[in-house]
Amino acid sequence: MPLTKSANLEIVDYLLSAEREGYEVTKVTERYPDLTIDDAYSLQKQLIERKVQDGVKRVGVKRVGVKLGLTSKAKQEMMGVHEAIYGYLTSDMLGLEWEPIVFNQLIHPKAEPEIAFLMGEDLCGTNLTEEDVLKAVKYVAPALEIIDSRYLDFKFTLPDVVADNCSSSRFIVGSNWIKPDQVNLANIGMVMSKNGEVATVGAGAAVLGHPAKAVAWAVNKLGEHKEGLKKGDIVLTGAVSEAISFRSGDSIHAQFADLGSVSFSCS
Repeated sequence: MPLTKSANLEIVDYLLSAEREGYEVTKVTERYPDLTIDDAYSLQKQLIERKVQDGVKRVGVKRVGVKLGLTSKAKQEMMGVHEAIYGYLTSDMLGLEWEPIVFNQLIHPKAEPEIAFLMGEDLCGTNLTEEDVLKAVKYVAPALEIIDSRYLDFKFTLPDVVADNCSSSRFIVGSNWIKPDQVNLANIGMVMSKNGEVATVGAGAAVLGHPAKAVAWAVNKLGEHKEGLKKGDIVLTGAVSEAISFRSGDSIHAQFADLGSVSFSCS
């Protein structure tokens, strides 16, 4: 049975309040066990629309791109799914390397190293390939995404995490932007450190074999809803390694071969 309008509003308020006030909540599916993926994407879109509408009154919040999740086969198998998921990036999520992340604004954050794409032109459709994506990408850059599920103990079902905008919280993009044809995005290696000690390693191929392949999937999925990517959009293509937790006083640094580095500190 489709969610009622009042149920939609209730769930969006529930998740937005948890994010804004920084507290954990129980899964949406505990109250709505029949929640489908389609329901979840509808809730996600409503949540982002609310964030933008509310944010315009304060700091001019706007949609600035898309993020991908579950882009590794291992994570898909763990969640019992056969495809990735996507969420949206808004301007209030963007962090800067020289400004510390404030820990008490978050719940139980984790850092993921990713390769960011900056779109040089609009891209939409339902049958696009990774080659189409690379033609439309202007620059690539190293990035760190901070994921911070609003759910208790970071545990959720697939519809839960999609409705929660795929645990989106913050992202930081490095200052080294290069043309995509100047680096082998599939073979690029990455080392992520916490407080100067190596925490995890990975490579671009962890993202569905190639980051552009993951973005092509996202564009085709968005195309089913008459949406797509816009010129100037930032796309976080998916984690190249597992995420690591951090707390106040920690610093995170990700070094990508041939691409440069990106880092942040947490106060």
